[in-house]
Amino acid sequence: MPIKSSDLNTSSATDTTRHVVQEFLAARIAGDVERLVALFADDVDWLLAENPAVPWIRPRSTGAECAAQFTELAEHTVAEDARASVDTFLVDGTDAVLMGNLSGTVRATGKSFEGPFALRLTVEEGRITRHHLYENSVSIAEACTPS
Repeated sequence: MPIKSSDLNTSSATDTTRHVVQEFLAARIAGDVERLVALFADDVDWLLAENPAVPWIRPRSTGAECAAQFTELAEHTVAEDARASVDTFLVDGTDAVLMGNLSGTVRATGKSFEGPFALRLTVEEGRITRHHLYENSVSIAEACTPS
């Protein structure tokens, strides 16, 4: 079967997306906020269900605001207890989906949270333009609420 130019464009976009998402994960693990700012586009379609009980969850739209979420998360959780595993990493053109599990402990309450997550990222022109995170927000809110 002959390869069409559209197939090459999709393959190239898929390779770029995979590379940027891998860079994103490496920067996230390293806590490299400067690199995260560079990976996010100037304007980002950010979706993370608002949750008033959780101090690091709020609307964001710029690359700097998106990268700051990781700093805020680190300020409010116990680093030694933070865990995330990626079980699935799918890439199709400019879109990537990661699924797995996350857990942690809220510093202020000492309570733990855990649950599955799905993260949809879109990469355009080498930068992340969409970050939609779906997670167990009930568990996180309960962990942030004092007894």
